[in-house]
Amino acid sequence: MKKLTLTLSAAALASFGALSGATIAYANHHGGKTGPDANGDGVVSLAEAKAHSGAMFAKMDADGNGQIDAADREARHAERFAKMDANGDGEVTQAEMKAAREARQEKRAERRTKHHEHRFAQMDTDGSGGLSKAELKAGKEARKGKRGEYRGKKHRRGGERAMRMLKRADTNGDKAVTRAEFDAAVEARFAKADTDNSGTVTKEERKAAREARMQTRRSQN
Repeated sequence: MKKLTLTLSAAALASFGALSGATIAYANHHGGKTGPDANGDGVVSLAEAKAHSGAMFAKMDADGNGQIDAADREARHAERFAKMDANGDGEVTQAEMKAAREARQEKRAERRTKHHEHRFAQMDTDGSGGLSKAELKAGKEARKGKRGEYRGKKHRRGGERAMRMLKRADTNGDKAVTRAEFDAAVEARFAKADTDNSGTVTKEERKAAREARMQTRRSQN
């Protein structure tokens, strides 16, 4: 079987990274979409993480054969090509490529708009529909605090970190990740983050896990 170099959707891979990593994701910063924290209580239980990971596995298993392998890469390629080939003639014209590019740009613009609306709503703490000087100042300080975290995550985008996790999940080395291997990887990462063995991952544990990873990376450089 081909080397496991899947080029699945960035969203799916990023989601896997968020789920399986020691920094269990609590929310998507774009538009406030919820992540594994299904009940919105600020912590993630193993049941929530596994339920969310199941949906992500299904998304990454593009051909539905019960494992993530090189065939999924081909399925994704075929899916993307079919979307661009609007008239279904087996070829993609310049006009079709332009239309596909414009559609992607429109979606990105929509996500940015939702993100800005969500951020404004967070800053408008009194719900007045406008921002006071105090709210603007508080918002600015909050962004400063998150900037370092954002920069730390940015280099992992594009699926690189998730690809490493997929490879580690492939415990038998057959270049494919089964659902059992996938779930085992999620459980192992969750257990590592859940330092007090409470069965949930808190914000404090997430922060501690992130700092530990950064320390490990620094020591390896």
